Amino acid sequence: MSQLRRTPLYDLNKAHGGRMVDFAGWEMPVQFTSIIEEHKAVRSVAGLFDASHMGEVTVAGKDAEAFLDYVLTNRVTGMEKGRVLYSLMCYETGGVVDDLLVYKRDVGDYLLCLNASNKEKGVQWLTEHVGDFEVEARDVSDDYALIALQGPKAFDILRHISDADFRSLRYYHFTEGTIGSSPCLISRTGYTGELGVELFLKPDYAEEVAEEILREGEGTGLVLAGLGARDSLRLEAGYSLYGHEISETISPVQANLMWTVKLKKTSDFIGKAAIESEKSQGPAKRIVFFRTGGRRIARQGTAVFNGDEQVGEVVSGTFSPMLSEAIGSALVNAECVQAELSVELGRKREPVSIVKPPFIELNPQA
Repeated sequence: MSQLRRTPLYDLNKAHGGRMVDFAGWEMPVQFTSIIEEHKAVRSVAGLFDASHMGEVTVAGKDAEAFLDYVLTNRVTGMEKGRVLYSLMCYETGGVVDDLLVYKRDVGDYLLCLNASNKEKGVQWLTEHVGDFEVEARDVSDDYALIALQGPKAFDILRHISDADFRSLRYYHFTEGTIGSSPCLISRTGYTGELGVELFLKPDYAEEVAEEILREGEGTGLVLAGLGARDSLRLEAGYSLYGHEISETISPVQANLMWTVKLKKTSDFIGKAAIESEKSQGPAKRIVFFRTGGRRIARQGTAVFNGDEQVGEVVSGTFSPMLSEAIGSALVNAECVQAELSVELGRKREPVSIVKPPFIELNPQA
C-alpha cells in the first residue's frame, strides 16, 4: 500500500471510514458503509465521489481542433465553448485506446479527462501522433483534483455554497465558478446516470470543498461513495467501462458505441478504415446487457451459453440494489444477441434476459 499513489482526498477518505484498495495504482476507497447503501443514496439523494485518480491532458495550439478530430472518433469541429464531448480514441485496428471526455475551454484550448488506468498510455498515444500538427498535448493531472456529486438532490446541496447557476447549466456543458472559496470547472456530467456535476479544482482546495459539501448535505441523506457503488451505478445505467465493455480488442462496433464515431466527418481519423470495414461486414461479436432474475452474480469471465454451445463470456457483473437482482454485460457471438442465453454459475446454467440499458429509468438531464 505504501507505494500506491494517494489523491488529495486520501486523509478525508480514511477519516470517514473508507475501505481502501489498489485501483490502477491508486489507494482508493471501495466503500465507506456498504455498496448497496451508497448506491441507493445516490439514486435517492446524492453521493460524493473522489475521482481525483483520473488523468487530465491539455491540448492547445493552432491545430488543436484538427488534431483532436484526427485522434478521436467523435467530431470536435463545431464544438462550442463550454461544451463537453464523449469520444473514443482508437488504434488503427479499431480497438479502443481509451474513452474520454473533451472540454472546449476556448478556441484552440481543450481539456481531456482520461481513465486512470489508461492515463500514461493515453498521453503517450497523443504525443506520438502530434506529427506536423501545431499543437501541444501536456499531462496536467497533478494540477487537478476531481470530485463528483451525483444524485437528484445534488443541485439543492450545492446552490447555497456556489455562485454557479446549476439549473441553466445544460447537460454535457460546463462553466467556471466557485464552490465555497475554491474556483472550479463545474461540469454537468457524471458516471452514475443521475443528475449531478463533476468538479475540477486545484488539489489544495479539494479537502476543504469536499468537507463543505458534506456539511451542506448533512441531514439530507448525502453520503460519501466509493468505487463499488460507482461500478454498480454505471452498470445499472448501461455505461461502458474500459477493460470490460470496450478494450484494445472490443471495438466501438462491437460495443454498440457507433454513436460516438463520426464516419462522415471531413477529416480522416485513426481507426476509421477498420471501423468502416467491421461495420459494413458486421461484427463477429457484440456486447449485450442482461438480468439474471436472481441474486447470484455472474462475474467477469463467466461462460455464456446458447444451448450447449459456449457463445461468449461475461465482461461485467454486479448486483443491482434497485432491481434486487444480479445484472451484467457479456461479449457474445453476434448471431446470438437475440438468442436464449444462459450463464454458468457453479455446476448450473442459469438463463438470463437480454435488456436494452439503462436497467432502470434515469434522467440525468432533469
